[in-house]
Amino acid sequence: MRTSELDYDLPPELIAQAPAARRDASRLLVAERASGDVRHRRFGDLPDELPPGALVVVNDTRVVPARLRLRRPTGGEAEVLLLEPVGGGLWEALARPSRRLRAGTRLGPLELVESMGGGRWLVRLEGEPAGEAPLPPYITEPLRDPERYQTVYADEAGSAAAPTAGLHFTPGLLERLDVERITLHVGLDTFRPVTAANLGEHEIHSERYRVEPAAWERIAAAETVVAVGTTTVRVLESLARGAPLAGRTGLFVIPGFDFRRVDALVTNFHLPRSTLLALVMAFAGVEETRRLYRLAIEERYRFYSFGDAMLLL
Repeated sequence: MRTSELDYDLPPELIAQAPAARRDASRLLVAERASGDVRHRRFGDLPDELPPGALVVVNDTRVVPARLRLRRPTGGEAEVLLLEPVGGGLWEALARPSRRLRAGTRLGPLELVESMGGGRWLVRLEGEPAGEAPLPPYITEPLRDPERYQTVYADEAGSAAAPTAGLHFTPGLLERLDVERITLHVGLDTFRPVTAANLGEHEIHSERYRVEPAAWERIAAAETVVAVGTTTVRVLESLARGAPLAGRTGLFVIPGFDFRRVDALVTNFHLPRSTLLALVMAFAGVEETRRLYRLAIEERYRFYSFGDAMLLL
C-alpha cells in the first residue's frame, strides 16, 4: 500500500481545539461493517449500540506531564518532550531546536546526554517530570483543565500522549458497560507521520504494555471484544499471536491484517499519513474508511485528539 493512500483533505476548522463540555456528549458515528449502515449518535449512547455481552477493553495508561519548556545557556528557548524512561534517570526524548543542541548541555533539571538522530535525544532528568500536558502541535489553544487530557480511568503513568478514544468515557457510562483494562504506554509513533513511500517500509517503534492474567482470561473467552482505541488493538492482537502478558509490542497493523481477537473498535478520527489511520483502514477496509471519513467531514464531525468518535461494528 502506498503511503499516499492515507491522505485526505480536512477543513482546518474541523480540528477540535478543546474537548466537549461533557466527555460523553461527543458525537459518535456508528458504522456496521457487514451492511454498510451508518448512524449518527452521541457517545453516551454507546451501550445501546453494542451487542449483548460485549466486553469493552480500555487502555488505562496515564499521560506524563512530559513537555518541558526550558532555557539554553545562551538564553534561547528549548523544548523537550519526554517519551519513555530507559532507567537510571535517563529518558528517550524529542528536543528542539535539535540542531542547536549539544551533548553535555544543561537545561534546568535536564542534561542532554546523546543525540539519537531525527530530533531524538537521550537525556538525564533530575527527579520526576514536572512539565505540561504534551498536547499535539495541531492544538493551539491552551488546555484549561489538564485532566481533560487524561481518561477517567487513567492509572499507571507512562504515556507521552493520551489514548484519545478513551477521553469520551465518564464514570456513569462505564457503569453501564462490562469493562476490562490493559496498559500500553503511548510513545513516539503518535508524533511521527509515515514518511516512507510504501507503508510496509515504515519502521514502527515498539511500546511497553502489560496485561493482568485474569484480564486476559476474560478477554480471550469473551464472545465479543470491543477495543477502545488503536493502542488497545495492538496489545490484544499481539497477545492473540502468543506474545507474553508484559513486554513491548512493535505490531504494525496495516490493510490485509488478520484480526484474531478484536471484534469492534471505538476510535477517534486520525491524522492523514498516520499509522493510526492505517490500522482503522485495516479493520474497516480502505475504501470504507475513506467513505466514512468523507461522511464525517460532510456532517461536520470534530477531528483528532479532542474530536468526536467512531464505532466500527
